[in-house]
Amino acid sequence: MKQKKYFYYFLQEISFELAQIARELEYSVFTSPRTMLTHARVFVEGVIQHVFHLEKISEYEKTGLNDRIHCLVDQGLILKEQSDAMHNIRLLGNDAAHQTRNFRFSEALSAWESLYIVIKWYVETYGSATVEVPEYKDPSIEQAHTYDIQEIHLRLKELEDNLTIQINQVTNPDKELEKHQNVPIAETVLLPGDTTIRVIQYNNEQIEIPYFLRDAFLLPQRFPSAERFMIALGGVQQGRVMSELPARINGMSKLVKRYKEENEAYFFSDLKQFVEEERIRRNVFQQHPGELFLFFRSEYIIMTDGLATTLLTEDNFSGFPNFLRQMHEDNINKVGQLPQELLVLAKYDRVGVGTVEKLFRQLKNFQ
Repeated sequence: MKQKKYFYYFLQEISFELAQIARELEYSVFTSPRTMLTHARVFVEGVIQHVFHLEKISEYEKTGLNDRIHCLVDQGLILKEQSDAMHNIRLLGNDAAHQTRNFRFSEALSAWESLYIVIKWYVETYGSATVEVPEYKDPSIEQAHTYDIQEIHLRLKELEDNLTIQINQVTNPDKELEKHQNVPIAETVLLPGDTTIRVIQYNNEQIEIPYFLRDAFLLPQRFPSAERFMIALGGVQQGRVMSELPARINGMSKLVKRYKEENEAYFFSDLKQFVEEERIRRNVFQQHPGELFLFFRSEYIIMTDGLATTLLTEDNFSGFPNFLRQMHEDNINKVGQLPQELLVLAKYDRVGVGTVEKLFRQLKNFQ
């Protein structure tokens, strides 16, 4: 999926974190003005803090943003235009952080214009001579709903934390590098939904759960080595959806009778495979927009009109008459009426995963 360049793409040459924060701000102008205003203020704080380090100004480092802006004026580092822009972002950001009213797009656009003034000053004063600041441009409305607002918050927080690390390295590079040497800094732009929302651990291993799977339904049949364990957990209202899983899998077997630590290991292994399969499926959807699919684990079939109208009869699909009969009783008579997740069909009496796979293979050959 090709990424469109965002307006402040040129900032990457100066600071990847600043560039990415500006990118998220651009996408949130028309998605959540409150988010844009709150984090635009943080963005300006980061810029000013970086300038303070470069200019070796220390007495204002623990004061508020208002005093820091006045310090820049007193030091002759900014003119009224930049001062007004910073104060505009500061006041709007304060309101967004503390007031519960609805914020208007016009307020977010006002902060966006002020942000341009601040960034232009920062780049032209402290950036590389090779970086050219383009003419002002309004944010793109067509990108407004690309990301869910909670995901934008997560992304901004992570980027702001990384920016703080980067700024601290300017002051004490050896100490900060040693302290944060294991902190990963993103090198590529994540697609919507790919932001890590949580981490699930088992012993010394861990799985990063992407945002798009935050509330994913954990169908027991998708966990071949831990299917019965998953069914048992579901019986005590545990492990049915991703958000129900604990931060550590260790100890989950104690929630149900007759299961041991080895079941936790099987489950964790299956969960890792589940997440990988879901990432593959997500890529399939992105590469084939508007298509309908039938999935069996990470494999898929594109549902054509011809396939959708194919009757589920013994003439077309052989070897499991009992399976076909039970589907007919549920008024599933054509391929187009099958669930997208074929493993759901393993719920039928004397129908296991192997039978569902047979159906999938025949569907693939039939197509």
